Amino acid sequence: MSTSTTVTPRTPSLLGSSARWLLGKLVGGIFVLWAVATAIFFGIRMIPGDPAEAIMGGPGSQASAEALAAARAHYGLDLPLLVQYGRQLKQLAMGDLGTSYSLKSPVAEVLAELVPPTLILAGLALVVAWMMALALAVFSTRSGVIASAVASGLEIVSAAVPHFWLASVLIMVFSSMLGWLPPVSTNSPAGLVLPVITLALPLAGFLGQVMRDTMMEAQRSAFALSARARGESETGILLRHSLRHAALPGISLSGWALGSLLSGAVVVESIFARPGLGRSLLSAVTARDIPLVTGVALLSAAAYVVIMAVSDIIERLADPRIKQS
Repeated sequence: MSTSTTVTPRTPSLLGSSARWLLGKLVGGIFVLWAVATAIFFGIRMIPGDPAEAIMGGPGSQASAEALAAARAHYGLDLPLLVQYGRQLKQLAMGDLGTSYSLKSPVAEVLAELVPPTLILAGLALVVAWMMALALAVFSTRSGVIASAVASGLEIVSAAVPHFWLASVLIMVFSSMLGWLPPVSTNSPAGLVLPVITLALPLAGFLGQVMRDTMMEAQRSAFALSARARGESETGILLRHSLRHAALPGISLSGWALGSLLSGAVVVESIFARPGLGRSLLSAVTARDIPLVTGVALLSAAAYVVIMAVSDIIERLADPRIKQS
């Protein structure tokens, strides 16, 4: 008499799954950094002009032909393009970002000075955008159909507002007409209000649309009906269940939100005369400062990769279904 045994497949351990997930994130992050470095290298060389002139101080420096030739030889700009590309990748792989052409300082030191102001601006804008989006989503969900339609219109309008137009209106109203806030960004907290609102309002409109739809679906879901049958109040359902479901899409969009804030910082920092990565990136592109442009772009890409990984981790903790799948 033969007996048959059933062999059940062994599921991978949680540690092995986490290791593979982290490895995938690491490989994906390296690929993103390589793609950004490659795009910046070839893209900035398509801009008309001679990089050697930027090194010597720009077209107005009236540098001699011998000085320009010496600058090309010193920085390797006289080498074939692919050779320059290979040298730059090797240099970046060793952690050397080079020296800024326009500032005559190591790019790493320049970035160390520029990161804190932009990080403070983007972080505050993200927090304010989240608070606006959640408040609008809760208000529209609890206040009926008319409030939901009004909130939807406000979200669409705010999401479509350009940063430069919004900044101009805020300066005209709160600085020129009312005199409440300074028109330029200063070291005081008051100098941060207008730049933060300029960055946060369009982002809040986009996040609010996603959060409101998710919250309304959660209010109509089976677990909400079950909670009501158990006698739980609408406020309890909102705080314990709906808010968490509404936050999930916002968490997953945090990486995109960071990229949006960094791109918007180019305009906002320029309008409000605030030092930071965005304003310096605009100046570096204008001056064809290849090392500084590459450094700012790589730092922004690295921040995007890290934020996306962190948002994925938070999303897994907030929603166990993702971890199980």
